[in-house]
Amino acid sequence: MSAFESVKNGLEEALAFANGDTADAKVHDVTVTSVNVAEVRQQTGLSQAAFAKSIGVAKGTLLNWEHGRRHPTGPAQVLLALIAKKPSVVQDLLRGA
Repeated sequence: MSAFESVKNGLEEALAFANGDTADAKVHDVTVTSVNVAEVRQQTGLSQAAFAKSIGVAKGTLLNWEHGRRHPTGPAQVLLALIAKKPSVVQDLLRGA
């Protein structure tokens, strides 16, 4: 099967799923635990500015998360869950450890 055919088949499957045809669909239900962002940041020992920079978000975004005005979603939620388990994970990776 060519790359084009593979992509075409994948898109057709996605469209069928979006239209409610789940017969051949592989659905993965992934649950990421919500975290207390301020608590996670405090575990790292970083200031708000340094923590925001280390995870690639604006300080304002971090403040909104910490104050409960917004909640991290998607990759940010996963990253924060990882940091909650191992607070040094970002620094270790950035240092090449």
